[in-house]
Amino acid sequence: MGDSYKSLSYSFRVAPNTISLIVYETCETIITEYMEEVIECPMTPNGWKKVTKGFADQWNFHNTIGAIDRKHIAMSAPERCGSYYYNYKGFHSIVLLALVDSKYKFIYADVGANGASSDAGMFLNTDLRSTLEDNRIGLPPRHPLPGDDHPIPYFIVEDEAFGPKD
Repeated sequence: MGDSYKSLSYSFRVAPNTISLIVYETCETIITEYMEEVIECPMTPNGWKKVTKGFADQWNFHNTIGAIDRKHIAMSAPERCGSYYYNYKGFHSIVLLALVDSKYKFIYADVGANGASSDAGMFLNTDLRSTLEDNRIGLPPRHPLPGDDHPIPYFIVEDEAFGPKD
């Protein structure tokens, strides 16, 4: 389930502030080494077509480039943070926002927003949103749904917490 820096400092006979540096550096190293192997976000039309094919084949949901949601990760409140990390569920948290493919494999992740942020507010501050808006993500051109000839844009499936779109 996890451990505290204080408990780890007793186990390894290392000061808690040193443990915190080691944990941070270790996490950064893991992310740097494995991020592109584990989380592959397509950046070409052919890459996105593979994702949309998965949604079409498995869920009969066409033109879908991913499903997005967030998960609150419980944490102890940092000193003097007030309600900054306190979420609507009644505990302190940081947030994981993830875009997944049709088999629930992460294709994009953003971690670290405070628990008090909204789904829509968190999404507004992601690289994913800016690359979608600037059309730098490599989506294919609009494509008609089966049995139709009117092209529609590709889209992300989300719940109502992300708010209405234009």
